[in-house]
Amino acid sequence: MGVSGSGKSTVGGLLAQRLMVPFLEADDLHPAANRVKMAAGRALDDKDRRPWLLSLADWIREATDSGQGGVMACSALKRDYRDLLRRAGTGVWFLDLALDRATAAERVARRTGHFMPASLMDSQYAALEPLRPDEPGLTVDAADDPRVIVDAAVDAMRAIR
Repeated sequence: MGVSGSGKSTVGGLLAQRLMVPFLEADDLHPAANRVKMAAGRALDDKDRRPWLLSLADWIREATDSGQGGVMACSALKRDYRDLLRRAGTGVWFLDLALDRATAAERVARRTGHFMPASLMDSQYAALEPLRPDEPGLTVDAADDPRVIVDAAVDAMRAIR
């Protein structure tokens, strides 16, 4: 979880490879209307996000029911969103990729072919509710090397098993 530019896709993909489980880029499940709205520089609201979050919950349910599990790269900026996702399956655990605003904006400005413009970074930070101590997961510095982050995540997950 984290804001745009925090490395969710990179870290999530590496983590899924390490755990040998399916990987989902949650942005791929955004309805077309959400993509158009963001591409136009307009932030999504909770009403926009609801159908998307429900489709992510369905994916978690299927991954849990199959026994295969999975890794999802998803912003999950608010506690309410994470609660909804946690209710979808057992063992849902969050890796909070914390990143300062300037670095995130720089990363987003450099990438190409993504519908999320750098102009929406302020709205992401305004919505961000960092992972709380009572939520299952780990907060890491997203400026670290992605392999170091994956190692920390795997170590943390092993510690709770």
